[in-house]
Amino acid sequence: MTVRQRRFAMVMLVVVGVSIATGLGLKAFQKNILFFYNPTQIMAGEVPPDTNIRVGGVVVDGSVKRENGSLDMQFALTDMAETVTVVYSGILPDLFREGQGIVAMGKLGPNNVFEASEVLAKHDEEYMPPEVADALAKTKASTEDKL
Repeated sequence: MTVRQRRFAMVMLVVVGVSIATGLGLKAFQKNILFFYNPTQIMAGEVPPDTNIRVGGVVVDGSVKRENGSLDMQFALTDMAETVTVVYSGILPDLFREGQGIVAMGKLGPNNVFEASEVLAKHDEEYMPPEVADALAKTKASTEDKL
């Protein structure tokens, strides 16, 4: 082999190694990425099945139902256009209440019921998670355009 051929072989080896490392890294990240969806996207069927996602919106007034003697609960989440039912088993944040913006993490179950594994609530009266605020603004703008 000439010097030029050895150099070319080394460059190709490095390119193949970096490509393999990049592919493995992207595959590992795919399992840990949580995409954000709003209730309108969920009801439209845009959510891939059996995938961990985040859903955000406002808890519908009067929709919180708790099981007596249990941590199981159910509530409705809306983006002012569509509503999705969320089921959760666990301790809710202290700031969770009806009419408040939240983000829930989990999977979409049968009949478009969201099975939350974690619920996050805003931390003061002025703050709303950016994803929820953007989704609500887009929904409001699209409903005003239809009128």
